[in-house]
Order: sequence, then structure tokens, then C-alpha cells
Amino acid sequence: MAGLPYIVGNWKMHGTRAMLGEVRAMDRAAQRFPKVQVAIAPPATLIYRAREAVELIGIGGQDCHAKETGAFTGDISATMLRDAGADFTIVGHSERRTIHAETDADVKAKAEAAFAAGLAVILCVGETESQRDAGNAESVVGAQLDGSCPSTEGVVEKLSIAYEPVWAIGTGRVPSIDDVAAMHASIRAKLVAIYGSAGADVRILYGGSVKADNASELLAVPEVGGALVGGASLTSESFLAIVGAAASRGEA
Repeated sequence: MAGLPYIVGNWKMHGTRAMLGEVRAMDRAAQRFPKVQVAIAPPATLIYRAREAVELIGIGGQDCHAKETGAFTGDISATMLRDAGADFTIVGHSERRTIHAETDADVKAKAEAAFAAGLAVILCVGETESQRDAGNAESVVGAQLDGSCPSTEGVVEKLSIAYEPVWAIGTGRVPSIDDVAAMHASIRAKLVAIYGSAGADVRILYGGSVKADNASELLAVPEVGGALVGGASLTSESFLAIVGAAASRGEA
């Protein structure tokens, strides 16, 4: 599956049982797109029900704790996610890094815990608007990769990186295609520096106001191996339009 475009919906703090119909619709439609790997990360309350509702698409968590068990009220471990039916988790999303003050070391520990529990990992990195305006975008993201990428051996095939410019998440703003291409090339070079030749096979997703009307252009950028989709993943209609764009790229 590593060579297929990977389209992942992050529902964030949206979704109740009433939205399981959207998950079922996404799953039914996935059979039309065998050359795209499709997944959804619903809120933790829906992971078990979503897993029961689907056959083809992946179901994941939006975060996990670095410890397997303990006195961490309100937190969810990677083992618990796995037990609920998740096959991957997101770590290091900018909203976790900013709102919850997670450090690169925190993100790395969570990624390693997820791998230990048998989950795949989508590790998020990205710069703020001020960091980009100062000309530091690539150095900031490179430092995040240095500090966040797990050192666990033999798990590179289960790791994806999601580049999400913080200033583009949920704002409707998208960096230029040239900027996306430059950042993804920089991330690829850093992954090879970290993991050697195996780093060339890690998928790099783009996230940040991905929608049906810009997905084709973004997915055509070299080194963009898929998309981490926010608001546009909340309905099957808008999400499947992005999946379709990824399928068309594979057929081109």
C-alpha cells in the first residue's frame, strides 16, 4: 500500500453516531478507487463503531498518549486505540503542538508508543505564518523532523509525514504550488538524512485547506503522496471528490 496515494480524513472534534452514515458511504465508494488508500480518523468515541461499519477503509485515532497505562485522566493510549479497532494514529498535529504545548520529544514518544502497539503513524509538521515570512519555513520543519521522527527500527514502512503549514489549516489559504514542492523536497531530503535510503519510501502528505477544487493540483506536485484532509472530510461527497482526484492522478 505504501506506493498508493493516501487520502486521510481528520474529523477533529466533530462527529456523533449520526455521522456513521457518511463513513459507510465512504467505505462503499472506496471499492471504486482501488488505487487509492483511504482512511478516516474520527473522534475516539466513534472508532469502535466506525471499524464495525467499514470493510475497505482505514480507521485511526487523532492522537495517543506516550504511556501504555497510567493515571492520565482523559487520555487514550495507543494500545487502547488498537483495541478499539484503529490501525493508525495521527501525532504532532499543530493543534496538539500549539493548544496542548506538545514538544518534538512528546511527539516522538507518542509515535514510538504507537508503533509498539502495532499502529501506523501519521506524523505532522509545519511552520507558522511568521516563521514562513521570516524565511525559516524549511529549517523549522527540518528541526521538527529531527526532533519528532521515531528512532524505532524497522517501522519506516508504517510512517507517513503530513506537512501542514499552520497558517493554512482551516483558513482556506493554501501555499503556492512552488512552495509546496520546495517544502516536500526538503522534507524528503531530511527523511533520507534521518533514515538513509529507507527515507525515500516514506509517504509525505499535504494538509491545509485541501478541497475538491485544489486537490488535483496539489496531488500532482512531486513528492506529494496524498493528503490529510480536515473540514472537507466531514461529508462523503466532498471527501470522495478528493479521493477521486487522487485516483485520477494515479491513472495519468
